[in-house]
Amino acid sequence: MTVSSMDARALKLRAMREGEAMCPHRLVLEHVTSRWGVLVLIALEERSHRFSELRREIGRVSEKMLTQTLQTLERDGLVRRDAKPVIPPRVDYSLTDLGREAAGQVRALAAWTERRMADVEKARTAYDEARS
Repeated sequence: MTVSSMDARALKLRAMREGEAMCPHRLVLEHVTSRWGVLVLIALEERSHRFSELRREIGRVSEKMLTQTLQTLERDGLVRRDAKPVIPPRVDYSLTDLGREAAGQVRALAAWTERRMADVEKARTAYDEARS
């Protein structure tokens, strides 16, 4: 790792911490409602998953993005990472009580989206027709 990449990483970390200090609830909301955060919370609501199971269930998420999402949700206290000292290593991810509560809220929003998608599509069509 070069000095400049270490400096950039330190600056990014400092900016993240300053952002948390200024508006911590907004950051948690961003984590919970992010593209992958929503899907992780919903998937883990049913049961715990190993990393590869979770990745298959979510679909189309890179290993890097899933790792980052899990780490962020773990840091926020929503996901529990349980590493078992066996060979080969086994790591299970599950929701904490706080994560279960967040997942319920996210699931309600997802259910609303499913129920109202036809209305959203009509609105999009009307908007697009008015613009052309």
